[in-house]
Amino acid sequence: MSLLALPALADNYIWLCADAAGNALVVDPGAAAPVQTALAQRGWCLRAIVLTHHHADHIGGAAQLADATGAPIHAPVDARIGRADVRVADGDRIELTGGALALDVIAVPGHTMTHLAYVGPDLLFCGDTLFSVGCGRMFEGTPTQMLASLDRLAALPGTTRLCCGHEYTLANCAFARSIEPGNAALAAREAAVRELRARGEPSLPSTLADELACNPFLRVDAAAIVAAIPATSRVERFAQLRRRKDEFRGAST
Repeated sequence: MSLLALPALADNYIWLCADAAGNALVVDPGAAAPVQTALAQRGWCLRAIVLTHHHADHIGGAAQLADATGAPIHAPVDARIGRADVRVADGDRIELTGGALALDVIAVPGHTMTHLAYVGPDLLFCGDTLFSVGCGRMFEGTPTQMLASLDRLAALPGTTRLCCGHEYTLANCAFARSIEPGNAALAAREAAVRELRARGEPSLPSTLADELACNPFLRVDAAAIVAAIPATSRVERFAQLRRRKDEFRGAST
């Protein structure tokens, strides 16, 4: 399986993956041009377009790609996504070429109410629900919903590669250090990301095991997080953590 993180717009990643025969699917094409260029360079054939949620920076190139290639658009049940050939929901499965490329659909409400994630072989396409060392803002959902979504993703195997929608890792590391300054795994992750970004390389994908060691939003039950954010419940602790992130140096993630 080949996997590419295509930079797009301000700080988005479009995820393009293909099997050995060159059958490809794309996740969250906010723009068409980077995808068309990558397909042409590699001789791949786009077989499916997959959308996690309705925000324009994740769907902006979908219709153009569908028109150019004939690939069907798979999308959540959400009227705000006006163009979709296949509406998918929790428990569905998207298969290409007899299962050589397959994604299972997981509902992850929080960032938006209809947000979906897609799980493949050691791959997680999670849009703006889970970021490396962070999570998305709750534009529509509640802390209870968002935490349940993150808990569900955290239960996937540790080898799962995290393919999220934005390059926010360094900013997220800065916030995480303010909450858990003694976390050695976090310090190592930040140093590694600085090297990657200095070379112009993506910080992604990370692994879920890395995130469980570094990401405060997956560590709401860790002793250091509990000590830093006293709360009457884990949901309230998560809500306070997200509020602190919202206010942290005007962070936008």
